[in-house]
Amino acid sequence: MQGATADVEVQIVSRRVVRPEPATSPQETMHLTPWDLRGITVDYIQKGLLLPKPQAASGAEARHHVDGLASSLARALGRFYPLAGRVAVTDGSDPGHGQGITVSLRCDGEGAEFVHAVAPDLTAADITAPVFIPPVVWSLFPLNGALGADVSCPVLAAQVTELADGVFVAMSLNHSVADGTTFWHLFNTWSEISRRSFVGGDAAAGGELSTPPPVLDRWFLDSCPVPICLPFGKLEDIIRRPVYAPVRECFFEFSSESVKKLKSKANAEMSSTATAAAVISSLQALLAHVWRAACRARELPPERETTYMLLVGCRGRVRGIPRHYTGNAVTAAMAKCAAGEVMDKGLGWTAWQLNRAVRRSTRRLCGGSSRRGRGIPRLCTRRRLPAVRRRRRRW
Repeated sequence: MQGATADVEVQIVSRRVVRPEPATSPQETMHLTPWDLRGITVDYIQKGLLLPKPQAASGAEARHHVDGLASSLARALGRFYPLAGRVAVTDGSDPGHGQGITVSLRCDGEGAEFVHAVAPDLTAADITAPVFIPPVVWSLFPLNGALGADVSCPVLAAQVTELADGVFVAMSLNHSVADGTTFWHLFNTWSEISRRSFVGGDAAAGGELSTPPPVLDRWFLDSCPVPICLPFGKLEDIIRRPVYAPVRECFFEFSSESVKKLKSKANAEMSSTATAAAVISSLQALLAHVWRAACRARELPPERETTYMLLVGCRGRVRGIPRHYTGNAVTAAMAKCAAGEVMDKGLGWTAWQLNRAVRRSTRRLCGGSSRRGRGIPRLCTRRRLPAVRRRRRRW
């Protein structure tokens, strides 16, 4: 099936700049937090939705739909106006402390990029049916290969691609500016405004939304310097563009019934231990299952240390960070075990290691003792893969 898409081309029809509406956003500079700055060395967040093609959507009608999506994105950016800005670098050198730079978000309303593309020979099944993700899927996303430190790129870009029998709506967002929670908050806001405009026109799109407004003020620990000066002469000194070995990518799907069974098994295995009072979550049970499967597939020697890192959301865990905070609000939790322990001590024990890692991270955050929250961050080099989701509702 993948071979069937090898010669499929995605053709760019138009590019435009979408600016926030109404154009009353304040002109300001937002300083980036340590959590934000960790994202300057990683790829943009890239996710998209595969939607059914509207009836009779061809020619002028299709362009009308695309124009409507661009217009609704502009209204969404009216709420999320910092995402229409640009990442900026300034000299932060201090004669007493040596060279340095500061990285900030310049909220100037310069705009997001909006791309309209067509792939008339590509079907929804070409994307969803293969076990491995077809390479053509990367062409459905804008700003491929861009890193958070690429200040010449817009912070946000969207691409609408018309397929033979569907529409793919994708966004790419600079990870030094926001995390996945903010990404989907913006996407859901855009979606609601778009649905309203298609049903009731511009007047309906401009009404009060059920999607809550974002909280735009950046959150810093009291002990954190603002702005943060990075000890580099120029931004290029930070960047190490990775060369990835060719891999075939895929998504694993687990039914809700399978996840329930894993959670039940994990908690049953731990019920007779001293940790019985703590409940292993569905996610922890599933990740433990994946961890054990990876150790088995790699045939790791029993004594080999293996590490599982997962991201812990800080919204709702850290006092002072609002639920709808716009920015990066995640930290890493790590569990380290010998491969033999992961394989031999069972699903419950492995899930319990993840549970402990999350609780340690939560205690550190709630106690305000996160060293990385106070100053110079540890920069990341992890690759972000695009996600493809299917929805049947129309925009």
